[in-house]
Amino acid sequence: MATLLYRLGRGSMRRRRLVAAIWLVVLVGLGLAAATLRGPTASNFTMPGTESQHALDLLDEQFPAAAGATGTIAVKAPSAGQLGAPEGQEVIQAITAEAATVPGVVGAVDPFQSGAVSPDGQYALIQVQFGGGADQVTDEQREAYEEVGAEAEAQGWQVAPGGEVLNTEPEIGSTEAIGVAVALVVLVITFGSLVAAGMTMLNALIGVGVGMAGLFTLSGAVELTSTAPILALMLGLAVGIDYSLFITSRYRQNLLDGLPPDEAVGRAVGTAGSAVVFAGATVVIALAGLAVVNIPFLTVMGLAAAGTVTVAVLVAITLQPALLGFAGRRALPRRLRSSVSPAGAAQDGAAQQSDVTNHRAAPETAPVTGEDRSTFGFRWARLLTRFRIPVILVGVLGLGLLALPAPDMRLALPDAGTAPAGSAERVSNDLITEGFGPGFTGRLAVVVAGDDAQATAAAVPQVTALVQRTENVLAVSPPQLSPDGRTALLGVIPQTGPTDPATETMVHDIRAAVDGIQGADVLLTGMTAIGIDISEKLSDALPVYLALVVGLSILLLMLVFRSLLVPVKAALGFLLTVAATFGVTVAVFQQGHLADLLGLDTPGPLISFLPILLIGILFGLAMDYEVFLVSRMREDFVHGDTAQQATINGMGHGARVVTAAALIMTSVFGGFIFLDDPVIKSMGFALAIGVAIDAFVVRMTIVPAVMSLLGKVAWWLPRWLDRALPNVDIEGEKLRAHLDEKVTADA
Repeated sequence: MATLLYRLGRGSMRRRRLVAAIWLVVLVGLGLAAATLRGPTASNFTMPGTESQHALDLLDEQFPAAAGATGTIAVKAPSAGQLGAPEGQEVIQAITAEAATVPGVVGAVDPFQSGAVSPDGQYALIQVQFGGGADQVTDEQREAYEEVGAEAEAQGWQVAPGGEVLNTEPEIGSTEAIGVAVALVVLVITFGSLVAAGMTMLNALIGVGVGMAGLFTLSGAVELTSTAPILALMLGLAVGIDYSLFITSRYRQNLLDGLPPDEAVGRAVGTAGSAVVFAGATVVIALAGLAVVNIPFLTVMGLAAAGTVTVAVLVAITLQPALLGFAGRRALPRRLRSSVSPAGAAQDGAAQQSDVTNHRAAPETAPVTGEDRSTFGFRWARLLTRFRIPVILVGVLGLGLLALPAPDMRLALPDAGTAPAGSAERVSNDLITEGFGPGFTGRLAVVVAGDDAQATAAAVPQVTALVQRTENVLAVSPPQLSPDGRTALLGVIPQTGPTDPATETMVHDIRAAVDGIQGADVLLTGMTAIGIDISEKLSDALPVYLALVVGLSILLLMLVFRSLLVPVKAALGFLLTVAATFGVTVAVFQQGHLADLLGLDTPGPLISFLPILLIGILFGLAMDYEVFLVSRMREDFVHGDTAQQATINGMGHGARVVTAAALIMTSVFGGFIFLDDPVIKSMGFALAIGVAIDAFVVRMTIVPAVMSLLGKVAWWLPRWLDRALPNVDIEGEKLRAHLDEKVTADA
């Protein structure tokens, strides 16, 4: 693979204008396709195979009028008892009539008829039924719905439209640019060159543009959840910058070692590019592996993010060499450009073919500048190896303390109670809770479907009685019947809120109570029940997926490092990262510690798919840093250094680049914390914390200390296993041997 990438890098540099033109054409073409073919994203989550989803499918088939999106308009009179007066009733009737005229609405229920009036006569709830699902409601219809009751508000009434119909796609704004700006500053400091930093950022942005344009083009044919494009943007931007950083760093080192630009690019892509391909492949495999959970919306999210990562890899190993060709020696700081050999400088301009041939296999020996072993990376490595046992104990115990809140983690789908303060859905939710209690914000629906109208009519009283006797049930509404009488819909109001553990217990109790009903199918659904079903299925899949990822990491690293203990150590470090990240995220987003600093209005359960998504993403990124650091340790050990010195060398050479890469990735993910949407905020926070913990605590602290402690035993591998495993040659050892042989033959 290294030899193939070496040729690809050289070829991309020599034909840099063509390569750059091709990528620009792809970017523009996909951009036009996205603008033309882009489809809407889905704000709801479906889960085939669950009872709640089966109930929705049944309603859609037999009772379509009740299967559309619902809205609830909360109304508060200026004073208690005012709803009982004729003037108050007229206001409510006027709001109900106005709601019924909203485009897309098929009906609005007068609260005096449904009994949705508070005992003190100050609050009322108007139920609104739309003909289509929440994703079919247009922006114009949503705006008209939100304007209902404007005349009453002018008279001092409070009118707050809410419900699932207000679920919209999170907006990407200027806050994400903060992460990009920080990443650019890190690049400038790392490279000491505006050209190198700007070129690396440009390469990453082109990759993100291509990936996102392709994703939006496909959205017309594939249903995407509203969070899928944002996750793809997060990952595409973060790994795109990191992968370009790795290749640019190796290119600059090759220039300083006396290689001409075309050879420096070829070897950079052949070595660092091999690590990029491997790291990208692990991320893609982990994300695509989400399909084994068999949850459609999660599969789509994983594949969407995997697609942008794939594009980032392709851009890094093709467009980046082309841009390096345009930059030439300008990728180095000004003070170092004069140290590059004249032979290297000769390749800066148009790269004449004769020059390329003459310097095709310039040796990698005799560097122009001596190696500086006084840098922070070498000093840090010597400190870690000297105090390795205390470092390991402090690191493991520290991460263990951070992980303490993790066992208390609760999962749920987001509800209006955790929406940003001041948003329409949050105002409506708070008003309903104020007037009626938290249970009214998490209504459930019981679907009773018999073979005929008589069977349904006989089952409904039994179901009503059983549900009413269930603990924590506040009220059961009268049944709504389909036109043919075969399907009935009963509303159930719990005493507790949608994400309260007592509500989850009540859902299971209701299902157990109605399980024995004869002559009809009885199914419990509603957004609360859907959230509970999805959370439970994801929780059940989490251990399986974690075992799959850990097993995969051991296998992949065994291929790379030809060792048993190094992969096991890496997997254990990954588990420490995951546990600590879960603990910190639970402490902030669920328990509310330091929530104000992040602009989090209301702590609550974590979004259901966050843990499993976090495992997949952090796995790929952890393997990225593991390969970059430990591969140099293995290289030096194989070439005769002691295990102790090899560990120091690996850290000394890789610490600067890994630090920059981790800071960049943390900054990009951290930029999404400033979004108002609590789901995106929690994803950005968890990923930023996870990358920081894994890079700085696990990979750059615990790993070298453990490697020093293990010594040469770390590289032991049974001979039979060594023969059975293919050699993937991530660091390009065969490539260097081939080039050295060619130099000798030419001489």
